[in-house]
Amino acid sequence: MKKININKTVFELTQEYPELIDILVELGFLGVKNPVIKNTLGRVTTLKQGVEKQNKDINQVIEILKQKGFEVEE
Repeated sequence: MKKININKTVFELTQEYPELIDILVELGFLGVKNPVIKNTLGRVTTLKQGVEKQNKDINQVIEILKQKGFEVEE
């Protein structure tokens, strides 16, 4: 199982699991497809912070990630 920690940066997570990019786009994180944004904002923004900035429910995002085959650590 693929483990992700929501306190890691978006950049770190997408480097480790490139397939996460498409999942994050489905969740509304459109900037993650843009290499410039991923390499700047993505390096300083954790997944948890990104979810909060977009006013999404962290539990809902975690559930979707679990459905996609990820084990989520907080």
